[in-house]
Amino acid sequence: MAPPHFGPARLGPLLAGLLIAPLLAGPARAAPEKAAIFGVELFDPGVVGGRKARPDEVRRLGLVTEELRTALTTAGAVEAVDVAPQADEIAKQAPLYKCDGCAAAIAKNLGADLAISGYVEKGSNQIFNLTVTIAEAATGKVIRGGRVVIRADTDDTWTHAMRWVVKNRLLAEPLPNRS
Repeated sequence: MAPPHFGPARLGPLLAGLLIAPLLAGPARAAPEKAAIFGVELFDPGVVGGRKARPDEVRRLGLVTEELRTALTTAGAVEAVDVAPQADEIAKQAPLYKCDGCAAAIAKNLGADLAISGYVEKGSNQIFNLTVTIAEAATGKVIRGGRVVIRADTDDTWTHAMRWVVKNRLLAEPLPNRS
């Protein structure tokens, strides 16, 4: 049996296929940027000087923080960095939603490209606003954010609200200049 013939007539389509295949596969995705994902905080404007979160609120803040971290990393949007090495600075600057960009500086010190922070604003016993922002660590410039109203004080409503913000606001389209 004669070997297959790979003369110019056969090599043309073969080479064209090898050159075009990567273009059809789409652009190569860059590695996700590193992000410092800070704990979601409680803002209760009805209390002058603030207050400590109740145990049920602390638990829910932990739930929505973990939901945020999991949703962003599972989607491949970011690679979370450990914020524990800056725990003292985070505690000193808290609440981060009032520190005028300190989250970006802390994220930069952690070697992160992005600072992701959020807070739950208590409007009443059953109505809350959940706000999340993503800022560039180098400049502090907010590049994406989202807010949703939570209309019940349960674990399910808080985590559902975080999933909605991530899906419909934070990841509704690729982060600017990043994907």
